[in-house]
Amino acid sequence: MKILGFIIVIVGVFSGYILAGGHMDPILKALPFEMLTIGGAAVGAFLIANTTHVIKDTMKSMNCLIKPEAHNKESYMELLSVLYMLFKLARTKGWLTLESHIEEPEESELFKQFPGFHGNHHAITFLCDYLRIISLGNENPYEIEALMDAEIETLEQEKMHPSHAMSTMADGVPALGIVAAVLGVIKTMGSISEPPEVLGKMIGGALVGTFLGVFLAYGFIGPIAGALGARGESEILYYKCIKVAVLAFLNGAAPQIAVEFSRKFLPHHIQPSFSELEEKLNELPSPG
Repeated sequence: MKILGFIIVIVGVFSGYILAGGHMDPILKALPFEMLTIGGAAVGAFLIANTTHVIKDTMKSMNCLIKPEAHNKESYMELLSVLYMLFKLARTKGWLTLESHIEEPEESELFKQFPGFHGNHHAITFLCDYLRIISLGNENPYEIEALMDAEIETLEQEKMHPSHAMSTMADGVPALGIVAAVLGVIKTMGSISEPPEVLGKMIGGALVGTFLGVFLAYGFIGPIAGALGARGESEILYYKCIKVAVLAFLNGAAPQIAVEFSRKFLPHHIQPSFSELEEKLNELPSPG
């Protein structure tokens, strides 16, 4: 849908221009030079304004144009299954029985049953760290909740850096379009002795810079920033889902009730139904 949106933006703008009697020749002739000026300045400013970590994260996060959400319904079904098995093991055999799983999660046979979760290094570390704290004797849900909230807030800031970086770029590109236009006007003034028809083409080419700056900012870069933000929010939701289940279990809920609390927390479009989750949990092997 994202790619379709970009196509609609291009078709909508230029078809309206052509149908109104506009000609593409002035735009096409000026396009390479204006794009070099605006794009080069925008990329350079982006590199100046952001750390290497943010730049790399922004590049990695561009898959949001193909996969807008980090996790789907099946991912959450798997997550809830993992949580259920861990809680059931802790309830039946005690927290210390989780030690072999949380100390070396990469080698855990329990986690290996769920390849999607097992391959999510950050999420598995997040969960195992809190299970380790609990197994060491801190079962106070209020203290665990406060610590989880603080860590999730830090994670949220980190996940939203790419969106903020692209949003800042979108804010600056229209001004860079004006810079390109001013350079075009300077070039035109250097040829002021030319006949009107030549000056008209040169002025038209200069104004392409202003057009491109606004067009790129609001038609492409700004929407990409929004998509990056939505992707970041979907990644944070995964951690919040873990938090809800862990706190429910610490407050005394049975394993199935704890994961039900977490299920109800999810947005409807990715939320498994009660019967779907129950059927999935009934199919799981006994944790050992």
